[in-house]
Amino acid sequence: MPNRLIVLSTLLCAGLPAFASCSHTAAAPARGGGRGGEGGGGGVPVVVGKVTERDVPVDLDAIGNVEAYTTISVRAMVTGQLTEVRFREGDFVKKNDHLFTIDPRPFQAQLDQAVANLVRDQALLAQAEAQLVRDAANAEYMQLTAERNGQLQQRGIISKDTSQQARAQADATAATVDADKAAIKSAQAQLDAQKAAVDNAKLALEYTVIRSPVDGRTGNLTVKLGNLVTANTLELMTIAQVQPVLVTFAVPATHLPTIKKHMAEGRLPVVATPQDAEAVPANGDLTFVDNLVDPTTDTIKLKATFPNADRRLWPGQFARVSLRLTTLPHALVVPTQAVQTGQDGQFVFVVKSDSTVEQRPVTTSQRVAEDVVVDKGLSKGETIVTEGQLRLEPGTRVQTGDGRSGAGAGGRRGGGRGPGQGQSGK
Repeated sequence: MPNRLIVLSTLLCAGLPAFASCSHTAAAPARGGGRGGEGGGGGVPVVVGKVTERDVPVDLDAIGNVEAYTTISVRAMVTGQLTEVRFREGDFVKKNDHLFTIDPRPFQAQLDQAVANLVRDQALLAQAEAQLVRDAANAEYMQLTAERNGQLQQRGIISKDTSQQARAQADATAATVDADKAAIKSAQAQLDAQKAAVDNAKLALEYTVIRSPVDGRTGNLTVKLGNLVTANTLELMTIAQVQPVLVTFAVPATHLPTIKKHMAEGRLPVVATPQDAEAVPANGDLTFVDNLVDPTTDTIKLKATFPNADRRLWPGQFARVSLRLTTLPHALVVPTQAVQTGQDGQFVFVVKSDSTVEQRPVTTSQRVAEDVVVDKGLSKGETIVTEGQLRLEPGTRVQTGDGRSGAGAGGRRGGGRGPGQGQSGK
């Protein structure tokens, strides 16, 4: 019977048109089908990586604004004509550098007058003291004379009237001594007031030279040479201290307990990268945590201080800020794309020694750049699938690549499950 069927099939094929074809291989059994292989039994091409162990920093990223450490408004302390400007707008100046000069001649004259008055008052004090010495000596003599006349009057040698007259003169000279003492006190007070006037005149003369109170960069000059400046009224310019410099930024208030905890343990480093062409990062430390959470944004304001030795950070500039809270030692790290999400949570495909894969549930925490930290589920050195997971299920045999070979290309085309995609591909 089988031989007759084969002959009949041959006759039927012979009677078909030339464009038709017959195949006796349709009855042959299929080979290598299913997820276990492709074509003649090969594995599914995927890209793999290793579970690595390293110290992972825990950072908070934000956008910050650079602020001058100190901004000084330079104003005149005395009124006068501006006669000298010793810098150019935008220059860097040092503390105590000579910036401006106000016409010192009126103030020098006031000082000379105050010094002359001081000398006069010193002479008046000396004169009052000499008057006291003279009157004190005379009062002592008159007192002795009155006592002697009293004794003579008691003995009947002189009259009572003469004795009383001597006593009156003694009392008068004693009152003169008291007046001299009061005059000395008045002269001393006048002298002290004049000394203060001299000091004030000296200070006013010193204020005619305006010096820089800090190291910093000068701003726009608002008053030109030759103009009249008024004391404590007109701002001549500003000086911004840029060494050190501050960077202000805000982070979600949920991180406040963690920040406070790590600040109590030691300094928290901050890296600021200005948004310019070179984008060279600068290193500083967190120095300020605001005492109030912004209720409109639920953020907390922070400030970091940077030495800014190269003056790269500029007041008013925006910068990318990274606050390092801590470092996780010996953390297990895998590429982010290796972690998939299913109905039961996160998982990865682990390649076993027989080139088949195992679906392993994992628990992740900190994400660092293109990697993620795995807290549970993996061990150091295990091989995991990073691309090509779409065509995999537990037990599937795989053909591994490192992402640079042709095998990895097929894995990248199938990498990841999009919305609406399942684990089809059988």
